[in-house]
Amino acid sequence: MYYLYHIPGKKIGVTCNLNRRVTLTQGYGPDEYEVLDQSDDIDYISEKEIELQQSYGYKVDRKKYNELVKLNKMNINVTEQTTTFPYPIKKLKGNLMEHIGFKWKSEHGDFVLNLDSIRWIMKNVKTSMYNDNRCYVYNKAFAEWFKTPELWSEDQLDEKPNITDSDMFSKIRDWAEQRGLYSKGNSHTQYVKLQEEAGELAKALLKNDKPEVIDAIGDMVVVLTNLAHLQGVTIEDCINSAYKVISKRTGKMINGTFVKDE
Repeated sequence: MYYLYHIPGKKIGVTCNLNRRVTLTQGYGPDEYEVLDQSDDIDYISEKEIELQQSYGYKVDRKKYNELVKLNKMNINVTEQTTTFPYPIKKLKGNLMEHIGFKWKSEHGDFVLNLDSIRWIMKNVKTSMYNDNRCYVYNKAFAEWFKTPELWSEDQLDEKPNITDSDMFSKIRDWAEQRGLYSKGNSHTQYVKLQEEAGELAKALLKNDKPEVIDAIGDMVVVLTNLAHLQGVTIEDCINSAYKVISKRTGKMINGTFVKDE
């Protein structure tokens, strides 16, 4: 189903997933937009989008939605055994994130790109033995994961930690310890890494790219956890110390910024 949505004063657009496209990606809650029309006919909804953009006085898209969908297809190669992506591994994640919602079929099952399936792909992808600029995953393993994505192995849990787990920071420290970040790294390198991640967050905010915002914030928390450890304290202590201060702080919002009382 395709939905023709309207963000008053901003735009009219089309999506097949309102939550992902309008709420997660663009940041508008359900009370901040309206659905003007819906249809399973992509050609009808594409024509209607242009018509309503004109009638509401919004900028009219240069390409119709159905044309953009055709352009947005990834040039993957699906065989019985594998799905091959036309990118090297170092460029794969960014391209997958740009195609969230993309679906394809294999003999073992149907696949769709979302944040969880992208994590699985990045953990299990392998470089093609024939071309370093291509990489692949095994369809059967991918399909088995799709049947029960909530049942992560212990290794996968390290990749997808439960945010409600009180041991989350301990898992991060264990991960860093195993990889030598504490024995071979130092606070200065972690600080530089933090600035790099802050730059990634800035780019994601400018593009209003919610999935990348989530990734960048998570990466910054990991770096701060390691930086604290290298300084002989824990991230939990730092958070508790900060909260004790802000919990007693009073002030008011001025031009979008909280200004504390003197």
